[in-house]
Amino acid sequence: MTEATTVREGHRLPVRKLVAASIGNATEWYDWTVYATFSIYFATQIFPKENEQLALINTLATYALAFFFRPLGGYLLGRFADLRGRRTAMILTIVLMAGGSAAIGLLPTYEQVGWLAPVLLLLARIAQGLSLGGEVSNASAYLAEIAPADRRGRYSAFFYISTGSALLVASLLGLLLARTLSKEDLAAYGWRIPFLIGGVLGLVGLWLRRSLEETEQFAHNKAKAERLRRPLTTTLREHPKAVGRLVGFTMLSTLCYYTFFSALTPFAVTTRKADAGDVFLALSIATVLFIALQYPMGALSDRYGRKPQLLVWSAATAVLVVPLSTLIGPGLGGLLVVFCVGLGFYTAMTSIAPAVMSELFPTELRGLGIGAWYNLTVALFGGTAPLVIKVMPGTSFFWYVAAGAAVAFLVILTLPETRGAELR
Repeated sequence: MTEATTVREGHRLPVRKLVAASIGNATEWYDWTVYATFSIYFATQIFPKENEQLALINTLATYALAFFFRPLGGYLLGRFADLRGRRTAMILTIVLMAGGSAAIGLLPTYEQVGWLAPVLLLLARIAQGLSLGGEVSNASAYLAEIAPADRRGRYSAFFYISTGSALLVASLLGLLLARTLSKEDLAAYGWRIPFLIGGVLGLVGLWLRRSLEETEQFAHNKAKAERLRRPLTTTLREHPKAVGRLVGFTMLSTLCYYTFFSALTPFAVTTRKADAGDVFLALSIATVLFIALQYPMGALSDRYGRKPQLLVWSAATAVLVVPLSTLIGPGLGGLLVVFCVGLGFYTAMTSIAPAVMSELFPTELRGLGIGAWYNLTVALFGGTAPLVIKVMPGTSFFWYVAAGAAVAFLVILTLPETRGAELR
């Protein structure tokens, strides 16, 4: 009797496997978040401190540059996973990410080694960008491939449970260090602590992933993957609808992610004059809600289908994002409504994202198909979100998100329902 059959009959989730598959995503997003959070403290340690503003710009530019290595990582590591296996690829991605995090935590300063310091930072960030590009596609494929067909939504939910938990831990760690250390101590050594913790978290993930078994789905289709030539072209030639659908709903997904988890915080504080403490508290509460809703929403999709859930999410975002933007300002109440409603509806997508993406492509193209097109879309729309919200006046950015939601709704209308379907 296969493990999948045991799970279906006994309704027992292989929790260790799900955590092992998801912990890489947690490590990835933890590291990306702490970089953004602590960049103001280590910028003048890695770049010349004579011009603090230029040092910060260079540090943030290094952060942004890593986004554009994600599609390359998605392509290379996705193809690697299709040829060598999901488990092997997931071990490689977590080694790259943990190594990059530990390297940043141990970086020499500009005063010690001159321009070698920013070069080393850039190399570490490139490794992390490549890693994150491969992690999303390979962990998504793994979760989908080990799941029974009628429980794929439940298994997929663990992916963003890990992401939400990592974001919450990174934010709380930032608050703890900011409250316990002076700005001088944070700049001198405190900023290194979260990166070193990220390296340790990666080692835990590596230990867990070493015990994973390869998926039967990969083993049965490995020969097909090996026979493919020009696999990226094949995705466009033989699966153009799958590529278009992936790009369509990923566009909105990444806009939602960077709107609520990244762009809204500085917008609320600097433009709408909200209290930073209120913004942090509202986002933290909403993140807890975001984590708590993942599994129920995944189970809901197994019962009623992926398509209705995605339609509700895209329609609600199109209709509500602009009115919600008017509530951003001083006062905790309005901020709570904005973050909780926005992230609450977003769970309709995130809880089933690995399942929906994996159901688009056949196994021999799954790692590369998701990795290349998902990450290219994220780089184009997610990587530019903080800049777009900065340059668009007033509520224009939220109309931009609403337009993206309308496009996603139309794309989702073309999706076939895949609840309970066997993977190809």
